[in-house]
Amino acid sequence: MADGQVNGGKPRDIEFYGGASRFDLELEFVQSLSNPLYIQHLAAQKYLEDEDFIRYLHYLQYFREPKYMKFLQYPGPALRTLELLQQEQFRKDAISPALVDQMVTSGFEAATAGLGR
Repeated sequence: MADGQVNGGKPRDIEFYGGASRFDLELEFVQSLSNPLYIQHLAAQKYLEDEDFIRYLHYLQYFREPKYMKFLQYPGPALRTLELLQQEQFRKDAISPALVDQMVTSGFEAATAGLGR
């Protein structure tokens, strides 16, 4: 099998870091973006101001492709946040408790829509 081909439905593990493939680490990171408190943490630690980190966020857009999206547990929130993180104003506002509260509330409302009917 050539490098980059899919093995068992999952991209072939080529690079490993501490026993995990690069893909698995990137998948875990993209999934963590659905957590508003983690976004606020990244902002507080100034990651969202780092040009290398911003380029990394842009690189992770490959998760929008269906062949990679299928591995995300919560593709909607994770990919929406990844999209928002491409915007400079959102990265600046991510430190705001009000924005985090809004993201938590809207996420909860979306997750519970239609329950109890």
